[in-house]
Amino acid sequence: MYFPINFIFLFTLSPFWVPSKALEIDSTDPIPSPWPHQFHATTIMNYTGGLRKVDLWYDWPNKRYLHINQYQLGKKLYGVEWQNGTSFYFTLDSTEECTIRHFPVGILRPNWLEGANYMGQRYKDGFLCNVWDKIDFIHYYEDVATQIPVYWHFYDGMPI
Repeated sequence: MYFPINFIFLFTLSPFWVPSKALEIDSTDPIPSPWPHQFHATTIMNYTGGLRKVDLWYDWPNKRYLHINQYQLGKKLYGVEWQNGTSFYFTLDSTEECTIRHFPVGILRPNWLEGANYMGQRYKDGFLCNVWDKIDFIHYYEDVATQIPVYWHFYDGMPI
């Protein structure tokens, strides 16, 4: 699955984001909220210095994920990803590019953060967030008050 270095979530949800409460376990650390089975989010990404607006549609029941990337002063790139590991990336401009990729994993399951290491609370873009690390690959920031994702940082060898 293609992931950016980092991105900030600006949610316009459909259906509304309703965090699930996980079963209480013997821990004082908070548990990351599973994603809703279907949602739409608008994100602003800063990837290798270039800004882009990305609309994400996550559809776990149908095992698909769509993202539309509008690059700043650039073209619009569409990405469709399926649970079977097949992904299509294409444009609808005059070049009509299309790339097919196969990845050994499919889309993220709603509880993909299970087993993540709790790192404490930090402020990010004005939000007080709980922060988790998942297998030294991603730092995931979730708003303490609403349990909505605020920020992701994918591991690139540099400290946050």
